[in-house]
Amino acid sequence: MHKLTEKNQLLGEILSGMNRVIVAFSGGVDSTLVLKRAQQELGSSNVLAVIVASELFRNEEFDRAVELAEKMGIKVYQTEIKELEDERITENIPDSWYYSKKLLYSHVNLLAKELGYKYVLDGMIMDDMEDFRPGMKARTEAGVRSVLQEANFYKQEVRKLAKELELPVWNKPASCSLASRIPYGTKLDKHNIEQVDQAEKFMTKLGFNMVRVRYHGEVARIEVAKEEIADLLDHRDQINLKLTSLGFKYVSVDLLGYRTGSMNEVLTEDAMKVEFG
Repeated sequence: MHKLTEKNQLLGEILSGMNRVIVAFSGGVDSTLVLKRAQQELGSSNVLAVIVASELFRNEEFDRAVELAEKMGIKVYQTEIKELEDERITENIPDSWYYSKKLLYSHVNLLAKELGYKYVLDGMIMDDMEDFRPGMKARTEAGVRSVLQEANFYKQEVRKLAKELELPVWNKPASCSLASRIPYGTKLDKHNIEQVDQAEKFMTKLGFNMVRVRYHGEVARIEVAKEEIADLLDHRDQINLKLTSLGFKYVSVDLLGYRTGSMNEVLTEDAMKVEFG
C-alpha cells in the first residue's frame, strides 16, 4: 500500500473514533484537510468549524476561512480573541507565542465544553516539530488533538492529499501571525501590526505571493523568493514610495530570500530549550 494511502487510512481511523469534533479552522491547507477528512469520517452534522478572529491575523483570512467552510457544507462558529490586551503576548519575547496559543486553545476549549464537543482538533503537522513552536506546549496542555501529526503527515503529503480531494487551498501559501514579522523584544501594538499588514498587502498586489515584510523600527526588510528579487528591484521606486508612506524610513531587500521563521534565526538552541524543553 502507498505510504500516503496508509497515512490517510490511519487518519481516518483516528477521526472515526471521535464522534463529534470541533476543528480550530484557519482556512489554510492543513486545517482544511483536517476539516474535510473529519467531515468524510463523521458526517457534516458532527463537525463544527470554529473560526477565530484575531488582531494578529488579517481580516481577509478570517472572511475567506468562513466562506470556505460554508462552501464545504460545514457548520461555522465565528468568535474572536483580543491578543493585544494580554501583556504577556504584546511583550513579544519567545514565550509570548506560548501565551498566544494558550489564549486560543483555552477559548476554543471553553466553546467545546459549552457546545458539547469532546474533541478539539488543530492542523499542526510534522514539519512544525522542526522549528521553534512553543504553541505545541500550549496545545498539549490544552488536550487539543493534532491528528495530522498523529498520522505522521508532512506538508508535502498534506498538499498532495488535499489536491486529490480537490480542496481549493491545496497550494495556498502558508500564512502566519503578523507578529512573526516583528523581532523579539519589540513590543507589539496596533500600529506596527498595521504597518506590516498594509506593506504585505501592497506587495501581494504587485504579484509577490510569497512575501514577508519584516519590521525593524524605521527599516522594512522585504523577503521574496530568490528568483523574484530582480523583479522586486524593477518595482523599487514604487515599493519605496508606498512603504515610506506607511511610516518606514528605509526599505531593504533580504538577499537570502523568503523563508518561514526567519525571526527565529536569532534564537540560540539553548534559549529555546530553557523555555520549552
